[in-house]
Amino acid sequence: MKTIIIDDEKRARHLLNTLVHEHIPEIEITGEAANLLDGVSLIKTQQPDLVFLDIEMPGETGLEIVNYFDENEMNFQIIFVTAYNQYAIDAFRMNAVDYILKPIDTGELKSAFAKAKQQKSSQQISQQIERLRQSVQQLSMDKIVMEIPRGYLFTSHNDIIYFEADGMYTNVYMTDGKRNVICKPLKHFVEQLQENKLFFKCHRSYLINLKHISELVKHDGDYIIMGNKKQIPISKSNRDQFLKVIEETFL
Repeated sequence: MKTIIIDDEKRARHLLNTLVHEHIPEIEITGEAANLLDGVSLIKTQQPDLVFLDIEMPGETGLEIVNYFDENEMNFQIIFVTAYNQYAIDAFRMNAVDYILKPIDTGELKSAFAKAKQQKSSQQISQQIERLRQSVQQLSMDKIVMEIPRGYLFTSHNDIIYFEADGMYTNVYMTDGKRNVICKPLKHFVEQLQENKLFFKCHRSYLINLKHISELVKHDGDYIIMGNKKQIPISKSNRDQFLKVIEETFL
């Protein structure tokens, strides 16, 4: 199987080349590139069957490869090589993209190659990579900046349990038990996070993180129990939409 390696680290290319030569005789390494642009040229020249593609490279990342090929040109298999954290690895698995982690394990290398040999249409490959790029982009942007009296607070979306309106201010309750008073009204965060499916405005005074819901109680008016035991009401006007979101997200 004709194969090329695209990785900005010479040592990493050499190591992968050695492991492939020693453990997967079916693979023939025919070329190497130190950046995505050179790698794309190499792919178009050599027409390989398989590409080992590093993600974190200077300039453009490996995920930008979809910008250089039409769907019908993506007729080669890709195994991503990455040092991303566990959250990003979940994105890889969710999008059914083959990958191996740095430092490279021989068993994982063989397993990824076995998967890559399975036939996939060029359209599937292109779509998978595009979904993966969007997922990783969202993960890399998993930060929100909040203005507090002493300056600015940078925090992960996952660390926020809920926002609570407090006049022209907003109280933000965190997973570490802290409450931060933010110098912005709740409306500011509703608008800022409207494209983020983690957050839902269940009441005019509350914007909640769906990941931190512990219980939904349908008694004496619907309300939610959050991870910090706080009971938050669901307004009648938002009830149906909330139940729909819960069904689509968790059921």
